[in-house]
Amino acid sequence: MLVQGSFVLQKAMKQKYAVGAFNVFNLETVQAVIDGAGKLKSPVIMQTSESAIQYAGLKMIEEMIAVAASSAHIPVVMHLDHGRDIHLIRQCLNRGYTSIMFDGSLFNLKKNMRLTRKVVALVHKSGASVEAELGRISGSEDKVLGAYGYTNPEEAKEFVEKTGVDALAISIGTSHGMFKERTNALRFDLLQKIRKNVKIPLVLHGASIIDPQIVMKAKKYGLKIEKYQGVKEKDLRKAIRMGISKINVDTDLRLVFTAAMREFLKKHSQSINPREALAYARKEMQKSVEKHLKIFGSAGKG
Repeated sequence: MLVQGSFVLQKAMKQKYAVGAFNVFNLETVQAVIDGAGKLKSPVIMQTSESAIQYAGLKMIEEMIAVAASSAHIPVVMHLDHGRDIHLIRQCLNRGYTSIMFDGSLFNLKKNMRLTRKVVALVHKSGASVEAELGRISGSEDKVLGAYGYTNPEEAKEFVEKTGVDALAISIGTSHGMFKERTNALRFDLLQKIRKNVKIPLVLHGASIIDPQIVMKAKKYGLKIEKYQGVKEKDLRKAIRMGISKINVDTDLRLVFTAAMREFLKKHSQSINPREALAYARKEMQKSVEKHLKIFGSAGKG
């Protein structure tokens, strides 16, 4: 069932687990996420980036998520990830999105607050919830580009009080996308200060996990990955205990899906049925979704 973002995040914050927010862009990725979350009876956030909407079409991707949510006996949030286009935000709300992220992190604090307040008024009027971002997360993923800038705890307090957002994405050491080198050393000292100053759910973007087996498989089947590092599982668990309530996952899933496609096509070079390769990739992606949900502590919370 579709629910508002705050419905799942407030519960997660109180009970100290995190809700997985997984980027989807086609039928197989939607199925992988909903089947994995349903199997573990976990709440889940299915999110689309602006570029994913351009790829699949808003009506198509929204209806796939809505159909999946209607048949699942778990809370499902339909979320716009890194929304910057106000026109698109309006369209998403009209199509039934239950959560919107407005990303004004590239602007200075004053402008970010001013624009975020306008988005909050618009989104709340539609009955959905709002996530915003303060601080800059480095890296590149879809159309999200940024140079690093840690979140200031005092600015976070002011930002939340003056904008009325429902969740805040913070920058404490993670990075978007694939890099040759990623240390992703989390600043737990900052997280502690921000959690003390902010009373709403906190969000971690760019939190892909190190999975040596998947990296080895990707290399084996032709993906060029020199040095790929993500966030350590133990650090994610600690971040959740310290107050992170939503964790975004995209790069891990892309890597798993792509490696599985390459593996299948290599082993079945004579196959002319795309469904076979897609079904295999979907199955492998579902396993990754389930692994993340167990780490986040949300299994059984739906």
